[in-house]
Amino acid sequence: MEQQQLKELLDNLKKEVIRVGDFMESHFGQVGQSDVEEKGKNSLVSFVDKEAEKMLVSFCEQAVPDCGFITEEETVNKMGERYNWIIDPLDGTTNYLYGIPTFAISIALQENGKTILGIVYEVIRKECFYSIRGEAAFLNDQQIHVSDRKGIDTALIATGFPYSEFEFVDRQMQFMKTLIHEARGIRRIGTAAVDLVYVACGRFDVYFEAKLNPWDVAAGMFIVEQAGGKLSDFEGNYPGISGREVIASSANMSDEFMQIFKKSFA
Repeated sequence: MEQQQLKELLDNLKKEVIRVGDFMESHFGQVGQSDVEEKGKNSLVSFVDKEAEKMLVSFCEQAVPDCGFITEEETVNKMGERYNWIIDPLDGTTNYLYGIPTFAISIALQENGKTILGIVYEVIRKECFYSIRGEAAFLNDQQIHVSDRKGIDTALIATGFPYSEFEFVDRQMQFMKTLIHEARGIRRIGTAAVDLVYVACGRFDVYFEAKLNPWDVAAGMFIVEQAGGKLSDFEGNYPGISGREVIASSANMSDEFMQIFKKSFA
């Protein structure tokens, strides 16, 4: 895709996610228990998730003909030869359903397996984080960059906990004890996409989590890199978008955090 086409696509997509976000906000605090399904233990979905995904898929199909999709709610199931969208229509569904105002739309576009566009829209705060191939990262038209703080003792660290596959939990909790002593603070806000873009704009210094999915992390990981951050899995290798293990950090914090992580978490 030509760069000018990509820029025009991003501009139109920003308008669309705001429209979908307005739909979500109009139902916020009004979804009853009867409107909620359990996909699995601690994994919830509502008609808002599904309808939002349909709206986004419809836009993306028209914007990029012959594209494919990886989507959380599986309203469409096809892979494209060249272009694939990776969509989480409502990252932070549990927050949404419990009336906690931290949730987001997360969308990435890949060309030949490489992410070329990422957008995360935090609905209630009206904060749109985005970037495209070859460009800086932005928040509401203001360029962003990862934090320049140095030393884990100054770091605000974010994490999340799995909804299933709990084999990491004991080690994670033990590591949290280390971080309580080493870091300035720990946060768990319940949406991986927001955690990642908060690293990108310097609110968080490090974020780590396991047992995620591509739609949780594809857009946020891309924005972190475009903002000067670093990504790895728990072994220190590049993680791809599988989301199974992700560490995102500022350049200043990366090495020190990995040293502590490997010593305490392994």
